[in-house]
Amino acid sequence: MQLLAEQGDAKAQYNLGVMYEKGRGTKQDYAEAVRWYRKAADQGHTEAQFNLGVMYAEGRGVTQDDAEAVRWYRKAAEQGFAGAQLNLGVMYYKGRGVTQDYAEAVRWYRKAADQGQAEAQNNLGVMYAEGRGVTQDYAEAASWFRKAADQGVAEAQCDLGSKYYEGRGVEKNHAEAVSWYRKAADQSYAKAQFNLGVMYEKGQGVAQDYAEAVSWFRKAAEQGDAKAQHALGVMYEKGFGVTQDHAEALSWYRKAAEQGFAQAQYNLGVMYENGRGVTQDYAEAVRWYRKAAEQGFAEAQNNLGVMYENGRGTKQDYAEAVRWYRKAADQGVAQAQNNLGVMCKKAPDGARDYAEALRWFRKAADQGNADAQFNLGVSYLAGHGVPQNYVEGLKWFILAEAAGNANATKVRTELSKLMTPEQIATAQQRATEWTQKRQAAAPH
Repeated sequence: MQLLAEQGDAKAQYNLGVMYEKGRGTKQDYAEAVRWYRKAADQGHTEAQFNLGVMYAEGRGVTQDDAEAVRWYRKAAEQGFAGAQLNLGVMYYKGRGVTQDYAEAVRWYRKAADQGQAEAQNNLGVMYAEGRGVTQDYAEAASWFRKAADQGVAEAQCDLGSKYYEGRGVEKNHAEAVSWYRKAADQSYAKAQFNLGVMYEKGQGVAQDYAEAVSWFRKAAEQGDAKAQHALGVMYEKGFGVTQDHAEALSWYRKAAEQGFAQAQYNLGVMYENGRGVTQDYAEAVRWYRKAAEQGFAEAQNNLGVMYENGRGTKQDYAEAVRWYRKAADQGVAQAQNNLGVMCKKAPDGARDYAEALRWFRKAADQGNADAQFNLGVSYLAGHGVPQNYVEGLKWFILAEAAGNANATKVRTELSKLMTPEQIATAQQRATEWTQKRQAAAPH
């Protein structure tokens, strides 16, 4: 082979390059592999051009150079080599060595996909699913995912399962989703293992089985999947499918939190605040709440506000509390809306704003928040931000009591002594109508 290669035989030069790259029959030597690939590539040998592109992309035997990788991928791709077409598409998708261009990525993915290249078929499905470089088309995405999935591509099997789960591009079918998730999960594809765990946890497409859910969550979690690590933590915290173990829950939350998974950061903060599975530590709770809050996780923003309001784990700072409550309230967190209302109401005289407090109490109360319903009742009773109205006040105390507010019963009883039977009946009727309207609007 060496002789043929030295005599200019392109195939022999390519094969010799492979021998040096893989260390077959000779000492592995990437630089020598590159030298022989280049000789064959310069003669138009497509696989050598492709391999030379890979060497440049990965910086093996040569200085890493995306532009040079693209140049060699293109030569092979234009000769119809599917692997090069796929890789060239990836370079356009990522903007490596070329200006990012999703439409061009799609064009090259399609050329490879039409030749049956499975990874290109999957990538093309992703482009259709996300509407990148093409008009979004879930049916077309599902079609390409299926082609790749039938060739055993785990990512495509998982994505096809998700399309069946969502009913996008195919008719919703949870059992079919489970079937495809399982195919990918059996190939150790972590995302599919997590998704399969969710199906077992929820009993969708399969009989609910917490132990089986834990088994699949664990497989994905041990591969470092943050969502699975968080889910496994939840199962340990709640004792679903495993013996309840707060310390183990904390351990899994921490793994996910350290990867930046906001909900796990929030849960870890809760564990530190309440001393579950770890010694209570308000400062550490604040630290984790902040990480999640800064990612926009609304419940963490509210809890961080509480810590600032009460001076737990941080210096008391009402302005900072208000700032975080507002962020969470603007995302619709009812407790934060109530808390923001309280802050508006108890601000110093010059900054006190009963009308603004009422506005936030109403937003939270309309979501069924018992504290806000009580506070809204107090506002009507005292005439804060609204004309005094005992009937409307009693209505909200009735609702707050039904929602579990401990103070509402006493206030309702005392207020009723000051009202006529007709006023009380009107308040009760308004409370009933509010409840019926909310139940009718609830998703079924």
